[in-house]
Amino acid sequence: MKASRFNEEQIIGILREQEAGTATAAVCRKHGISSATFYKWKAKYGGLDVSDARRLKALEDENRRLKKLLAEAMLDNAMLKDVASKKW
Repeated sequence: MKASRFNEEQIIGILREQEAGTATAAVCRKHGISSATFYKWKAKYGGLDVSDARRLKALEDENRRLKKLLAEAMLDNAMLKDVASKKW
């Protein structure tokens, strides 16, 4: 997945700019994003502060790492069961 050009602080700033009364189309044009991207950000970061967004990103990173560890452990377990089930 392509990394975003914007960090969480910038995204929240863009959302706040629209909430302050600027038209959504004008905000999207100013920052060079599509309206679909804007609404996706609004769904994800709407109502968050910068500290909340950082915490959310940290939790997502930790979740990704734990899922990877679980998948590796399950693969090792399946491999050991396969080896143990064979007759020597």
